[in-house]
Amino acid sequence: MRHLAVRGFAATAASRAATVKPPNPKSFKIYRWNPDTPTEEPRMQEYKLDLSQTGPMVLDALIKIKNEVDPTLTFRRSCREGICGSCAMNIDGKNTLACITHITKDAPNKEMTIYPLPHMFVVKDLVPDMNYFYKQYASIQPWLQRTEVTDVNKEILQSPEDRKKLDGLYECILCACCSTSCPSYWWNQDVYLGPAVLLQSYRWMADSRDQQLSQRLSKMENAFSVYRCHTIMNCTRTCPKHLNPGYAISQIKLLLAKN
Repeated sequence: MRHLAVRGFAATAASRAATVKPPNPKSFKIYRWNPDTPTEEPRMQEYKLDLSQTGPMVLDALIKIKNEVDPTLTFRRSCREGICGSCAMNIDGKNTLACITHITKDAPNKEMTIYPLPHMFVVKDLVPDMNYFYKQYASIQPWLQRTEVTDVNKEILQSPEDRKKLDGLYECILCACCSTSCPSYWWNQDVYLGPAVLLQSYRWMADSRDQQLSQRLSKMENAFSVYRCHTIMNCTRTCPKHLNPGYAISQIKLLLAKN
C-alpha cells in the first residue's frame, strides 16, 4: 500500500509539472511623463513580463506592472469589459481599449508600445486630459428634449422600426478613440466637434421621441462643427465597439442639406 501511495504521489507531481507553463518573456515600452518633475523629458520605459504569469489582455499586463514592478505607473481603468472606455490608449499605433486588446504572442521578440491617446494634453503617463472632450459632449445637450408637456408617469412609446434607428449609435462609450485618431480633430479641436461627439449628436437627432431636431441642427450650421469632417474614416477603422461615426456624420450633413 505504501508503495502504491508513493507511486500515486509521484504521478500527481509529474502531472503538475507537466501543466507548468514555460517562460514566455515579452517587452512593453510605455510612455512615461510626470508633471511633478517638469524638468524631466517624456520618455519610453521598458518593462519585461513573463506572459505565462500574466493575463491575456494588455490591461492585465499594465496591472501586473503597477502591482508588482512599478507602482508609479499611472493609467485609467474600471470595468475591464470594454464598456466604460476608461482604458483607451494607443497600443502598437492604434487607438483602442487595453482591456479588450490581446497581448501579441505571435511575435514574442517584438515589444509592444503603449502611448496615451494622441494629440491630447497628458495628465500623467497614460492618462489624457478629457475635460475639453467632455465639454464638447455637453455642448450638444445629450438628453431627450420635447416641446410637448409629457406625463412623467407615462412612457413615450416608440415603434420597433424607430428603435432600430438607434442601433450603432447608443453603444458609443465615449472612449475618444475615434476623435483622437481623426486628423481634422487634431488640427481643429477648438471648433470641430469630432467623430465621437457628432455620433452622439446624431443619436438624439435620430430618436423619434426627441422634438428638437431643428434646434440641434441650427447649432451646426457653420463651417466647423460638422463640416471639418473630410471622410478620412480613421474614426470607423479604429472604433473598439465597431461603430461607424463616419456614417453618423454623413447623416447629419444630409439633414442639414434638407433643413
